[in-house]
Amino acid sequence: MSLFGRTLADGDRLEVAGAVVRLKVHSRARRVSLRLDRTKREIVATAPSARRLPEAAAFARDRAGWIAERLAELPQSQSIAPGMTIDLFGQPCRLEASAKPARFHPATEDEPARISARGEGATYANAVIRMIKREALRVFTERTAFHCARLGAKLPSVTVMDARARWGSCRPGLPGKPAAIRYSWRLALAEFEVADYVVAHECAHLLELNHGPRFWAHVKALVGDERPHRAWLRAEGARLHAFGR
Repeated sequence: MSLFGRTLADGDRLEVAGAVVRLKVHSRARRVSLRLDRTKREIVATAPSARRLPEAAAFARDRAGWIAERLAELPQSQSIAPGMTIDLFGQPCRLEASAKPARFHPATEDEPARISARGEGATYANAVIRMIKREALRVFTERTAFHCARLGAKLPSVTVMDARARWGSCRPGLPGKPAAIRYSWRLALAEFEVADYVVAHECAHLLELNHGPRFWAHVKALVGDERPHRAWLRAEGARLHAFGR
């Protein structure tokens, strides 16, 4: 299981055409294949067994042109600067420069929401992101309480994270340790209904630690048909992850 003298293993990462290629073993795969993980901005080279990982790596190198084309299709990183307007839970939010510490200004009848912060470059961007995270936590905490009440579930602890692998995660409660739900703060950049679907999804896991029929019945009872929201995340997830990178 080696390529050019190097032993390869499931999860190894290579660089091809300036892209990260992650090797993956999938026992149900029938052949070696490549796909683009838009959220993680990397190529996944899948092999049916560990023995065929060198073949998957070689296939990725042979398809360097295809890989470069797929990377070119990804959204470019979006820098954060005063004067731009972002969407916050589907509503416009203007970014402004200020001589004072960062602050979130809710929308009024006359003006959209605003985030004001001081500094330049990374200092300004980090301050804006802190405000987005704070607003995200407020909304996610409120919606978690709302959905838990409808499910009859005990309210878990709620935190925000910055993960590329998932939009949310649920840890069930244990004796002496309450349940905990974490959400990606980048969901604040999505439509409200999409972010709320993720909240409902994780709250449903408080009752069903699986994706079986009863789990999806809970989700549908909370937000209706979840398929448009899942499709939105597949289509727009890479753009959310490009923000501020």
